[in-house]
Amino acid sequence: MARKSKSNSKPSVRQLDDKTHISSAGIVVEQQITDTIENNFMPYAMSIILSRAIPAIDGFKPSQRKILYMMYKKGLLTSAMAKSANIVGEVMKLNPHGDQAIYETMVRLTKGYEALLHPYVDSKGTFGKVYSRDLAWAASRYTEARLDKICNELFSDIDKDTVDMVDNYDNSMKEPMLLPVTFPTILINPNSGIAAGMACSICSFNLEELCKATIELIKRPKAEIYDILLAPDFSTGGYLLYDRAAIEEIYTTGRGRIKLRAKYRYDKENSCIDIYEIPATTTIEEIIDKVIEKNKEGKFKEINDIRDETGINGLKITIDIKRSTDPDALMTKLFASTPLESAFNANFNVLVNHRNYPKVMGVYEILKEWIEFRSECVRRRTEYELDKYRKHLHLLQGLEKILVDIDKAIAIIRKTEEENEVVPNLMIGFRIDKAQAEYVADIKLRHLNREYILKQLQKIKSLTEGIADREDIIANPKRVNKIIIDELNSVIQKYGKPRKTEIIYSYEEAKDDEQEDIPDYPVTLFFTKEGYFKKVTPQSLRMSNSHMLKENDELLQTVETTNRKELLFFTNKCQCYKTSASFFDDTKISVLGDFVAAKLEMEEGELPLYMAVTDEDYKGSIIFFFENGKAAKVELSAYKTVTKRKKLIKAFSDKSPLVAAVQLEDEKELVLVSSAGKHLLINTAVINVKTTKNTGGVSVMSLKKGQRLFNVRPYEEGEFAKVYRFRAKNLPAAGALLSPDDKSEQITF
Repeated sequence: MARKSKSNSKPSVRQLDDKTHISSAGIVVEQQITDTIENNFMPYAMSIILSRAIPAIDGFKPSQRKILYMMYKKGLLTSAMAKSANIVGEVMKLNPHGDQAIYETMVRLTKGYEALLHPYVDSKGTFGKVYSRDLAWAASRYTEARLDKICNELFSDIDKDTVDMVDNYDNSMKEPMLLPVTFPTILINPNSGIAAGMACSICSFNLEELCKATIELIKRPKAEIYDILLAPDFSTGGYLLYDRAAIEEIYTTGRGRIKLRAKYRYDKENSCIDIYEIPATTTIEEIIDKVIEKNKEGKFKEINDIRDETGINGLKITIDIKRSTDPDALMTKLFASTPLESAFNANFNVLVNHRNYPKVMGVYEILKEWIEFRSECVRRRTEYELDKYRKHLHLLQGLEKILVDIDKAIAIIRKTEEENEVVPNLMIGFRIDKAQAEYVADIKLRHLNREYILKQLQKIKSLTEGIADREDIIANPKRVNKIIIDELNSVIQKYGKPRKTEIIYSYEEAKDDEQEDIPDYPVTLFFTKEGYFKKVTPQSLRMSNSHMLKENDELLQTVETTNRKELLFFTNKCQCYKTSASFFDDTKISVLGDFVAAKLEMEEGELPLYMAVTDEDYKGSIIFFFENGKAAKVELSAYKTVTKRKKLIKAFSDKSPLVAAVQLEDEKELVLVSSAGKHLLINTAVINVKTTKNTGGVSVMSLKKGQRLFNVRPYEEGEFAKVYRFRAKNLPAAGALLSPDDKSEQITF
């Protein structure tokens, strides 16, 4: 048997009882969790960040760049259209991630999809629409595409060493790391992506405005561009509600929020509203679904019907309304409660070439980085041309020496017996180098005349001037800037378009009038231990005799209030569900009422434990008492949210079971009862407010092992014969057992 090599590091294997055993199996290797993450997750995370989700300074993610470059190599910048399936096949030479992923990426670059202000791909066929969730694109075998004319600005200098070329995934061909774009494409078209632990969301700007702003920054690096680059511009049009503070934040920090609104017109004859441009952040289906949902809730009784009439003439959502309806007032309500007004949350996370990580940058910094990137492209192009001119001039200088005696050159060639000796003999005969001799030797016989050679030598002057000009460009940054400015002006002339998104500087904030539509009247709310809820009017309350309750159920809370009050239901899963009294129908006490868990669509097994009633201002506080004797006091305002969320997680601590919750408008005295029968009288003022909702609280009642806090109730004046026995000077305290003279109920455990 051959002896095993000592270098073999595989664990030894032995056979016992027909089972294979590995000697190192089951050995636990101690390793820092940080090392595990770094060795396993970090390479994956960096791959997503650097190679997939985040765009670079040229405005493209790697997948987009690969598609455009392969279309360029396929000749689709000047030729007729090609089948999309063929394009996808070519791109797989650079991007082996599957044909569907490639095709979907290409679709979003097309003119037909309408996602970009300046599409890079001209398309033929069905490519779906960015503003429709359901309108899908056709299969790649049915559609055709080619590069749009604007791609001339992406590839014009790519063959002049303007950018680095790297190997593709199998080292079979080269691809560019960046494209030498002649205008700031990074801000011309929208781009979004989600990486590991970071994301980007870049809005688009008007090409003419952006190029003019870039020119201004080249001329005056500290210039303000707010009057030139007015605001973002989106392919779906609509209105942009101008907020100078938000614009300044985006321009300086790269983060901010832009409000967008749909455009509409009122058709009086047909009593309908036609919406023909919508925010770029939503779709037709989302808008219609939301309007229908609100209509079912009775919020938009003025609406008779809503439908999608998008067709060959473009986007159109038609809303049929009642003839007595004020269309502008209705649209104001729709803006407030549907995606017809929505916000674009900007996050300008960009991968800059000279860094190996993305950075969130404002418009100013992005344009500065782009100017630096483009300046480097121009310098590299100039150096490429300079090298080419110098080589050509060098060859012509050798030809100039031949002109002195053409017959001698012919004689040297004729008398040389071996072909490989022609170049050395010319080098010796005319004192020229090898490159010059090769050039002379390769001249066709018909060109070995004085006229041809003189014509070639006339190029020496222009080459000399070209070399001097390019040397001056490389040495003079102002000339580089002038070239970039000229290119930007050329782009404006060729591709400039009017804004699609109209800016509104003065506007009325859309407010949800839902509250005003809700009638306000006195009601009494009843909440039971089993989680049933009743809302009863005073008139109905007077007419009813007794409550209907499930067996073993009992009333926990009875609150006299009004129909517009906000309700908070705290559950056994430490969550809070927000709603209002108006959400429940008026009923009688002679019925079971609404089962809150079902009405609010709580999770399986989740039950409400306590109900808090508050106004919109959420004044006051709430105290949670737990079995471990602790209490947590939280401001009600902690449960107030800007958005209309119905469920809040981690509403209170889950470290110990909840015994009771007490809502406070003013401080009050409470009696705490332990499972040992001890009573403790406290004033809620001694418990400090905590800033976090799910705080574990502070110890209030001292408990021995096996004991728990059993009950919490309001203190009734005179129930204790000697109050001082139950009131502690310091907390936590154990409390005292009841005496025969105390009026409080004796609790049996």
